[in-house]
Amino acid sequence: MSAVSLPPGSCWVVTDGAAGNRRQALALAEALTPSIREVVVELAAPWSWFAPRLLPFAPLGLGRGRASLQAPWPTLVIGCGRAAAFATRQVRQWSSGRTLAVQILDPRVGTQHWDLVVAPKHDQLHGGNVLSPVGSLNPVDDTWLADAREAFAGFGDLPGPRLGVLVGGARHGAMMDIHGLAALLEAVKQRHAREGGSVLAVASRRTPAAALALLRAAFDGIPGVAWAPGDAEPNPYPGVLGWADRLVVTPDSVNMLSEACATGKPVHTLVERPLAPKLERFHAELRASRRLHDIEASTPPVQPVLRETEAVAAKVREHLGLHM
Repeated sequence: MSAVSLPPGSCWVVTDGAAGNRRQALALAEALTPSIREVVVELAAPWSWFAPRLLPFAPLGLGRGRASLQAPWPTLVIGCGRAAAFATRQVRQWSSGRTLAVQILDPRVGTQHWDLVVAPKHDQLHGGNVLSPVGSLNPVDDTWLADAREAFAGFGDLPGPRLGVLVGGARHGAMMDIHGLAALLEAVKQRHAREGGSVLAVASRRTPAAALALLRAAFDGIPGVAWAPGDAEPNPYPGVLGWADRLVVTPDSVNMLSEACATGKPVHTLVERPLAPKLERFHAELRASRRLHDIEASTPPVQPVLRETEAVAAKVREHLGLHM
């Protein structure tokens, strides 16, 4: 394949605005080029029900978002999530193939509609244009962690060891296991009672109200922080990843587990009920590579890191023939 230039401004990132989808798409785009245009799309029914399949009059599904997807077309468009797959598929088509399209996560239709599909290994998606990292793409590396420690320098004054707790929530229509969360929080408290130090806990936008109440009650009186969306302070999630000596993550979040494993610190979880098959395969992969442990396990302070974004970006450049 002949080399394709990727000058500034020639990469679009398309998502539905969901934090997890934005994070993955932007992480890959930023590993490829410093100049990005971000587009958020929201599909109308009935197109949203079948995306990324194209129903008649497909452009109408984008509503007002269609105005953001107009020529001149970019060299590269990167999408993450079903709504984005609907849009990136069409941008490739509208540009007569001149725009190279990369879709993150399994689009649930034939991969031939994109130049590359990046789907995690546990999706078991195969094809000549499919890349299969173990976890989700993210920006976490040594520089990112150093910046996070600087931004939340006050965490360095908390007593050690600092135990980070990352709480997810509902996943693909499945309610969060509140009883499992209660057991996990109790195990964290017991570990803190044995080891001392502080607890840095942060919830996600997906965390239900009942889980937030459990989180705040569990660590009341323990040195550290328990943050939830809506709190006045900035989201300390980067600071938790940067400063924690070990991390405990609820079993539901592929993104949180991937980012925790990117720190090189020990990562633990507690599974109280059977996981969905894809999630179970992901957990098994992390455990087999010694990156994920039971919550009571003793581990060395440094673990094998899981950082795949740069490697995936290199494969994207090679496969698509991109150069700066």
